[in-house]
Amino acid sequence: MEKKDILGITYFSDYLKPSQIVYDLEAKDKVQAIEELLDILAKQKLIRNKKLILTRLIDRESLDSTALGEGIAVPHARVDTGGEIAVAVGRSEKGIEFDAADKKKVQLIILVVWNPTLPGLFNHLFAGLAQFLRKSEFRQRAFQAKDKNDLYNVLSEIELRLPQEDKIVSRASLLKKLQEVEMKKRKAPKAQLKTLQAQASYIREELDQALLARFDKLMERYGFAVAEVDDGACQGCNINVSTQMSSAIEGSNDIYVCENCGKYLVAAKKKKK
Repeated sequence: MEKKDILGITYFSDYLKPSQIVYDLEAKDKVQAIEELLDILAKQKLIRNKKLILTRLIDRESLDSTALGEGIAVPHARVDTGGEIAVAVGRSEKGIEFDAADKKKVQLIILVVWNPTLPGLFNHLFAGLAQFLRKSEFRQRAFQAKDKNDLYNVLSEIELRLPQEDKIVSRASLLKKLQEVEMKKRKAPKAQLKTLQAQASYIREELDQALLARFDKLMERYGFAVAEVDDGACQGCNINVSTQMSSAIEGSNDIYVCENCGKYLVAAKKKKK
């Protein structure tokens, strides 16, 4: 695959070819599905050290499912591919259990592996994917594709766009999970510390250095870096955020920054009735 300037990429097809699509996955579970897609990339020499990448992907899934809901999953890992980025897509007629939050089986799997030297590349790619995958009409066209070429044509319509400056496109649940792990490390006995350090390391490998640098500074200064927005107020400083931002955060998995205290904002957990 030719090396490309990520700022100039306009379509998903810049990274995807029909030969990187498995129209009818044979896999019965998500581990088998991930391995089946990695086999495709390995045969085309788009990745090296399949065993290492498989382990990294499974470890990532154990932290937090990459199922987005509505029958879509985007398993991913930041690990040396031997190139820039490697993408494979698998479709399952019956669906595969992926521990999705909405309990729905996954019918379309988009696997992404990218080079550690390009930390912002996945965010760029994910921003474009998310815009299309949120549309019910687009998902149905992908699920109902007649063959590999038909599915490729649908996916080729995905336009890649850079994230807007007012938000960082990254999984909020992942950053919040990192905070939980870092807090546990403070009080953890030596027997548990190694496991927690490994978990933190896996999460950090998926996040941009700029994002992590800010996170670490906030953790050092305040003891926490991610705050919930509850009843329209940042729980880190108890100051109301704008109505527009509060509405955007609700139901979103993007990360926003409090204009008052600078902490990352996520939606508060829904209270049980």
